[in-house]
Amino acid sequence: MSIVRKIYTFLIDIVETLLLAASVFLVIYVFLFRPFQVNGDSMYPNFTDREYILTNIIILNLEKPKKGEIIVFKAPPDPEKDFIKRVIATPGDKIYIKDGSVFLNGGKLDESKYLQSNVKTYGGSFLKEGQEVEVPQESYFVMGDNRTYSSDSREWRFVPKKSIIGKSFFVYWPPGKMGIIKSP
Repeated sequence: MSIVRKIYTFLIDIVETLLLAASVFLVIYVFLFRPFQVNGDSMYPNFTDREYILTNIIILNLEKPKKGEIIVFKAPPDPEKDFIKRVIATPGDKIYIKDGSVFLNGGKLDESKYLQSNVKTYGGSFLKEGQEVEVPQESYFVMGDNRTYSSDSREWRFVPKKSIIGKSFFVYWPPGKMGIIKSP
């Protein structure tokens, strides 16, 4: 009888441990951090296709996204999808593109911390070459790092704050690229 009791106690301990682990994971996933996969090459070379990044979803309750940060948001062309892009301009900023460069509030934007010097940025169907736009309140202007192959605010306008899911802060897959995402 004691062997049956030991097996029963052991099984109950395993079930309790699994339930506790699942509960902790669920709380973290729903309220704190969420994994996202980079799909496509719009953020290349800083992020590559099929990389997994961890996104802080509670931080937006404490602070607003800053220029240069990587955010995840509901895609304006298709809200069922999530996009990962870099914040280029925040509410009230004036932005325009001229001769392959981005200008912010009258000065050329220094993107040397995350882009190579030979990267050129050209206008799109929304933000045309030489046209200045002001970012509305509660909205952000975002671009992919691979400017030639990125569908971003140059095409589909601004990202409303309510569409932002969180700020990405850690690459966890593949293991060779594991590390903290540094914001300029």
